[in-house]
Amino acid sequence: MNHDLPPFDDAPFESPAQEREWQAQERALRAERLGLDPSNGDGRVRRYRLLARTLREPLPDALPADFARQMAARVAAAPAHEPAAESRFEWVPTTALIAVLAVSAGVVTVLYGDAWLPTFRQLLPPPGTPALQWLLALGACMAATWLLGLRPVHRPAH
Repeated sequence: MNHDLPPFDDAPFESPAQEREWQAQERALRAERLGLDPSNGDGRVRRYRLLARTLREPLPDALPADFARQMAARVAAAPAHEPAAESRFEWVPTTALIAVLAVSAGVVTVLYGDAWLPTFRQLLPPPGTPALQWLLALGACMAATWLLGLRPVHRPAH
């Protein structure tokens, strides 16, 4: 234990472990500020001193000034490729899961539909009203958008 630094008594904690961690952090910050010998103190204080020293250093510049131009050049130079084998591998289990969920939904509807379908029918507007027509139009637009989104897009090669 580092005896040359007094402990802080101004931070009440619920557990002794939290108090020990707080004390180690505060001893490390104080030792780092005073420039004391880094080998002095226990391992936890040394690790917190290293962390405090690292956090005090300025951050390096993250991106070069012409980053956008470089990335655009890389994207333009990259050849177009077919979907990777990984995406095909993910597609098979996903499709199988969707099929299982669809079959499960059908089975649940057949077995328990008599109990909850009448309640959902009451939520729908009566036939022949404009609200039902709008709901059908919305459903048709959503279906058309989804179907058009499934269409593969062919881009000409450069």
